[in-house]
Amino acid sequence: MRRHAHGQRGVAAVEFALVCGVFFTLLLGVVEMGRLLWTWNAATEATRLGARVAAVCDLNEPHIKTQMIGRLPSLTASNIVVTYLNPPAADNTCTISTCKAVRVSLTGYEYEAIIPFVPLTLDLPAFTTTLRREHMQSSGNSVCS
Repeated sequence: MRRHAHGQRGVAAVEFALVCGVFFTLLLGVVEMGRLLWTWNAATEATRLGARVAAVCDLNEPHIKTQMIGRLPSLTASNIVVTYLNPPAADNTCTISTCKAVRVSLTGYEYEAIIPFVPLTLDLPAFTTTLRREHMQSSGNSVCS
């Protein structure tokens, strides 16, 4: 009996190492998937916020991009495109009185995973939100300050 117990020494450590490796890999995958979904949702909300600010503030207000970067800090101004839409005109310009809508897009955004020893970067699709023009004037507007 004593001889049999001596042959089993260390088996628990080996089993623990095998189960622990699988468990922590699964746990890290779940955490990383949660981070990806959070980033996806934050990118969507950032475009919605940017469109809302653009619909009520002056044309090309710098506060639009600042608000979006505040919502998703890893954004850069080069990822954000603000387009003012107006009825067909010969010169294709947009003023406060002629703009009909605003479109805010987030393009070229990359998600970087934090999995150790696995450099993983995913290109997220473009996020776009279009809203009808509202006030489009920053003076006296608390949203634009």
